[in-house]
Amino acid sequence: MRRRLVALAATTTIMVALAFLIPLAVLVRTLARDRALSAAELEAQSLAPVLALTRDTTALDAAVRATNPGARGRLTIILPDGTTVGGPPGGDGAAADDPRERDNLALARQGRAFSAPARGGIEVLVPVALEAGQTVVVRVLVPNAILERGVASAWAVEAALGITLVASAVFVADRLARTIVRPVDALADAAVRLGEGDLSVRINPEGPPEVKQVALAFNRLGDRVGELLEAERELVADLSHRLRTPLTVLRLDAEGLDDPQEARRLADDVDELERAVTGVIRQARRPVQEDLTAPAPETDAARVAQDRLAFWAPLAEDQERAFEFVDVDVDEGRPTASTTVAMSVDDLEAALDALLGNVFAHTPEGTAFRVEVRALSDGGISVAVEDAGPGLSPDLVERGVSGSGGTGLGLDIARRTAEAAGGVFRISRSAAGGARIAMELPSTGPPPQPSPR
Repeated sequence: MRRRLVALAATTTIMVALAFLIPLAVLVRTLARDRALSAAELEAQSLAPVLALTRDTTALDAAVRATNPGARGRLTIILPDGTTVGGPPGGDGAAADDPRERDNLALARQGRAFSAPARGGIEVLVPVALEAGQTVVVRVLVPNAILERGVASAWAVEAALGITLVASAVFVADRLARTIVRPVDALADAAVRLGEGDLSVRINPEGPPEVKQVALAFNRLGDRVGELLEAERELVADLSHRLRTPLTVLRLDAEGLDDPQEARRLADDVDELERAVTGVIRQARRPVQEDLTAPAPETDAARVAQDRLAFWAPLAEDQERAFEFVDVDVDEGRPTASTTVAMSVDDLEAALDALLGNVFAHTPEGTAFRVEVRALSDGGISVAVEDAGPGLSPDLVERGVSGSGGTGLGLDIARRTAEAAGGVFRISRSAAGGARIAMELPSTGPPPQPSPR
């Protein structure tokens, strides 16, 4: 915008300067020409007293040579009988050889003073009337160099003046544009930082009134976003905290079971649920800026996948579901590539629990499933959950939308977890005919090495 404002000021100034300087340049040239012709006419008229006293060619030649143009051979006296006095050497009779010169001479003998184009400039013809109706013509040649004397220097001054005006206008426009663009740049930078999650960013309103209004609105927007996000986090924390009461009841019920083994298993499940609720509360009350500036943790995807499968294994055994964990490399026989990914253990566990929970919730009992961790050819890691159920449409990956009566949040949690880590979320059909849901994540470990041949 700054460049456009400067360009606009420069263009406007140039147009205004040209509108004045071009006519002024023409006027300077015209004035220089008129000045030279007027001076030539005065030189010619200065010989009228001499012509009134004598027509002796010697005396007239001396009078001609005493004038400035006569000394340079540019002034000629043409007597009534055609005799010429003065002029360049060998100039006698030159006028008689040119029809245009003869016509001009004839017109001047009629008593009319005028100027006409000639070779190398303009000639001024001044008639001087004598007794007995005779007329002497004084002819002065004004060369082009005299006609344009001082024009080039005047034009140079005008050009310098025009350049100075344009440069001054550009400088002033740049200073003014800077006062406009600087607040806009600051506003844009603040908007980028706000979009990246820095809710504390605020800007000092400055610049034109309109820009100040936008800055004030931006500050109010930042305040409102922070208030809404804080309220949402507190609401999540409060709702999560309310779960502690039913968890306490579950723990008491588990302790009251007669079967110690069953009581221990149920207590372990309650502990796992309580840890998850505590993690939600801690995450909800952690400052947003801390989430943005904290370095991304590294997690072993294979280990987390095995742990979550072990957590769901008792339920799978109760429902007579066959399950397995598969760790596959790209090339058989090659050492397993690094399976570390840039995300927290809690995030990866939540995504895998959402995918495994969908298997138990939306496939019949007895449906087999497996968890697969595969090294990709580009160095990434694919963490997938496959089942032998009826399958799943890829169009169902939308928050709050479910094709089987659920909340529609499970697949969205896995998708957002994969995309937050810079990966890709894919839904396809498994080899058993059911659904295959994979999170393809970039690995943070060293790239896999080719196997020896």
